[in-house]
Amino acid sequence: MSHIARPALALAFVLGVAGCATEQVNLSTGGIYDPYEDNNRRTHQFNKDLDRLVVAPMSNGYGKSTSDGLREVFGNFASHLALPNDVINNVLQGELDAAVQNTGRFAMNTIVGFAGFFDPASDVGMSQIDADFGQTLHVWGFAEGPYVEMPFLGPSNSRDSIGVFVDIALNPFIVILQDPQQYVGIFAYILDSMGDRYEYDTVIDSILYQSADSYAQTRSIYLQNRRYQLGMSAEDLYLDPYSDDPYEDF
Repeated sequence: MSHIARPALALAFVLGVAGCATEQVNLSTGGIYDPYEDNNRRTHQFNKDLDRLVVAPMSNGYGKSTSDGLREVFGNFASHLALPNDVINNVLQGELDAAVQNTGRFAMNTIVGFAGFFDPASDVGMSQIDADFGQTLHVWGFAEGPYVEMPFLGPSNSRDSIGVFVDIALNPFIVILQDPQQYVGIFAYILDSMGDRYEYDTVIDSILYQSADSYAQTRSIYLQNRRYQLGMSAEDLYLDPYSDDPYEDF
């Protein structure tokens, strides 16, 4: 099967599944809909163990062995590689001005920013406008669905889980490039994630290892932040007993 056919079939399948699920998952509006909590808690424990044994030690080693400037350069590159996906989703959402801005940013940082390792576009006010397929499904009217904690990837919901896989399938760097170049983006994402884990080490540790119920805390923070990103109304920003300060902004 061709590189182009795979994402097209994936998109058709996803839209079919999401369309069938829309009516049922509208139950989630305005609160927490977590019918798979037992399974989610097991996945959450797996993710915590993975963080404690692998991710946190590797991130600490990476952070201590690199400078702030070098981590920023790798972060710039990871964000740069995400721009084509942003443009695709900008167009799918009908946000053509955002698509033009992200395209201009990609061109400038590719040429002037040495393939995206530096960010001159931000210096001239051409900031990145993030977009993903989960957000696109929201714009198209699909409800968020049940809360889901994904292995390795962490908190999500059924709509955003679908969105993650479609974004991967539509990523030009994966669809167009051949082995081993197509894995450059994945490697850059991992480095960027380790840098974030190192930078927010204290906050993440307090959520995962010091809160009374790290699963409920993580779930609340994710749902509030995601709904805020999508511009949902105040009544949809559900607040449970574990969502108080200091983690709301994070």
